Amino acid sequence: MILVADSGSSRSDWMLHLPDSKPLRFSTKGLNPFFVSEKEIATILTEVPEIIPYTKEVKEVYFFGAGCSTPDRREIVSNALTQIFPASFISVESDLLGSAYATFGLEKGLISNIGTGSDISFYDGEMLSPSLHGNGYVLGDEGSGAWFGKQLITAYLYETMPRDLMRKFKEVHPITKDIIIRHVYQKDRPNAYLASFAEFMSANISHPYIDNLLRNGFDEFVRTNIMTYPEFWEHECHFVGGIAYYFDLHLREVCNLHGVRIGKILKNPIEELFHFVVDRELKINI
Repeated sequence: MILVADSGSSRSDWMLHLPDSKPLRFSTKGLNPFFVSEKEIATILTEVPEIIPYTKEVKEVYFFGAGCSTPDRREIVSNALTQIFPASFISVESDLLGSAYATFGLEKGLISNIGTGSDISFYDGEMLSPSLHGNGYVLGDEGSGAWFGKQLITAYLYETMPRDLMRKFKEVHPITKDIIIRHVYQKDRPNAYLASFAEFMSANISHPYIDNLLRNGFDEFVRTNIMTYPEFWEHECHFVGGIAYYFDLHLREVCNLHGVRIGKILKNPIEELFHFVVDRELKINI
């Protein structure tokens, strides 16, 4: 049995290959090792009833996750998975590589993740090139859910948000400065908290303020990330993530303005990633 996971900071999607039936699919909380410990990851997985009957039967686990770009962070996830799947081969890689597998397969081009956070790299058909991007919600994440949430919350706190929109925001989110500070600076998953305000943006997408915010955010992502690659216009750029998916019209408009060749825009890549990994491994093992 082969288990494949695509994990962001807010949510993780899993698919298990079952030889004699359709794949088993389930979801958990996001398992970004920058925000959850080895113990927490193991605890979360032990509370998933769908996978419990198969923990000793799974032979290979391929985990692609946010925050898994360095050896020490990958080890956190790998150690946790080994506790749950003791007889399995464990592979932990970045979610960006998973997105590249899901969209490009064995082709090459630019792959961008725009969800809770944001990141980009060039994929040569096998590996990702070293990247200066993906610096997290404090130092980067341009155009991501966390980035947009930070802009909204800042405008709300400074009362620079248009009055009509502020009234709507207060109705949906009756929060105070103390509550915001606690979530951002003291509680777990502050990036996911900030990204949760994307739902408000979606509900008010026709408001000029939100419309302009989306254009500015994607413009910053394109200028800071995509346009730093030499001759970026020669390569197709695929996008993965909820923010890219739900606000695709704004993203497409900004990309077209800058000459970015948009390919696929996937909400999440688990289906495509699962089939890529399983097909590859089954061919290897023939």
